[in-house]
Amino acid sequence: MLVSRPRFPRRGSRIGRRLVHLYVGLVLYGASDALLVRAGLGLDPWDVLHQGVTRHTGLSIGTVSIIAGALVLLLWWPLRQLPGLGTVSNVFLVGLSLDATLRLVPVPHSLTVRVPLLAAAIVLNAIATGLYISARFGPGPRDGLMTGLHRRTGRSIRLVRTAIEVAVLVSGFLLGGSVGVGTVAYALAIGPLAQVFLGVFALPGTGEGTVVARDAQAPARACA
Repeated sequence: MLVSRPRFPRRGSRIGRRLVHLYVGLVLYGASDALLVRAGLGLDPWDVLHQGVTRHTGLSIGTVSIIAGALVLLLWWPLRQLPGLGTVSNVFLVGLSLDATLRLVPVPHSLTVRVPLLAAAIVLNAIATGLYISARFGPGPRDGLMTGLHRRTGRSIRLVRTAIEVAVLVSGFLLGGSVGVGTVAYALAIGPLAQVFLGVFALPGTGEGTVVARDAQAPARACA
């Protein structure tokens, strides 16, 4: 009697799939940020800050995002956080994708275009979150700051994340970043949507969709 052996995915193919999740997710994340900018109805907290700095420096918002990510990454050192491939890739690729998408997408003027664009940007952001978090190549610099502070202070992730996001949002608003209905819509929708797509894109045998989804309920930017 022949007994068939269970088939397991080869290690190389599994790594390849994770890399696809990582880089497609990061490119889509930058694209979703750009669509939020083009919608002109308010940005997520970190991009409010990036846009505010852009208004005072003349740098592109993608460039500011890269610089901010690098500066946040420096804060990992005293928190004893170790970056991964996904962390370093996040710093550069999201900002580059953001600027590239802004060059391709024209500025809409009608609300009949801007409102659907806002909705599409939030959904695309959640899809991107599900993709690159499921890759498990390390958190983005901003999420690493959150988890590092959580471990050092003993405060809940939700509390630490909320404190960071509020501080970033207020700073960005004072610098002239765009805060509006889109900011509120993003904060309310991104957690539930990200949880859905973390489950959709979870890789077999990792349980990633279940474990990480709990933190997706915290407000605002997921991992970039």
